Amino acid sequence: MTTHDTSTHDSSEFHLPAGSTGRGPYETIIDPGARDGWVHTGLRVLALGAGESEIFTANSVEVMIVPLDGSCEVSVDGERYTLRGRTDVFASATDVLYVPVGSLPTISSADGGRFALATAVATGSHPVALIRAEDVPVEIRGGGNMTRKVRNFGTVGAFDAMDSLIACEVITPGGNWSSYPAHKHDETVDDGEHPESELEEIYYYEIQDAPGGGPGFGYHQTTASGDDRPIDVLTEVRSGDTVLVPHGWHGPCAAAPGHDMYYLNVMAGPDAERAWNITDHPEQTWVRGTWDEAGIDPRLEGEA
Repeated sequence: MTTHDTSTHDSSEFHLPAGSTGRGPYETIIDPGARDGWVHTGLRVLALGAGESEIFTANSVEVMIVPLDGSCEVSVDGERYTLRGRTDVFASATDVLYVPVGSLPTISSADGGRFALATAVATGSHPVALIRAEDVPVEIRGGGNMTRKVRNFGTVGAFDAMDSLIACEVITPGGNWSSYPAHKHDETVDDGEHPESELEEIYYYEIQDAPGGGPGFGYHQTTASGDDRPIDVLTEVRSGDTVLVPHGWHGPCAAAPGHDMYYLNVMAGPDAERAWNITDHPEQTWVRGTWDEAGIDPRLEGEA
């Protein structure tokens, strides 16, 4: 099991505001091993102007390239792949490209755009894979004001031809709650009925603006799952913010009314098996039993 610092942690250590980690063409840079206690996962958000390109060195990591807005072409080992992209993260699912450890992908964009590079430490090599937007499994999860939409382009069972990376994106309509019930995956539990996987997790947020252009916002919470690893995060999040979850109960996330919320999740851990097994917070797991009666939020009906 990964060891963790047991000193007190506050929101400022794990909530990284938009632009606070950026450098050069990257608005966000979170690399595995680049900060104390952060070992397995990474995220870079690349901003390209029209006609610009960037070479990414995938040293010791595998990568999923996810267009946030705009389209791009990616060259890997002499092959070119077109990612058709989208106008923004709320518009639709998108083409994504899996790139194996040790690659040198060149990302270029004729019209410019922003592109997330979700990474995880890896040793095994797998083929480059282009996943088209129309092939991304879309799941409607929850019910009532807990309804959200999950695009499972890189989750276990949806795409498994990779070493350790797990990734997906979630749309939470304004006023709804997500990552609820709060849950954890911070220890390996080998139990056939209630297994759990040890996984770090990154939440990268974008929040829809108000009709008049005012910035949107939401909230994220992470709390300790045991006295030996304290963590206490309750923070307002805005577009471009990132929250790191090294351990603990994470959720709920709440989208302010009128502001749809997007987050990109990136997960990986130390276990040999790539698995995503969670444990619900015991005080909140009961809400799952209310979803069927509440029904799907009409704003998401027919989207799965």
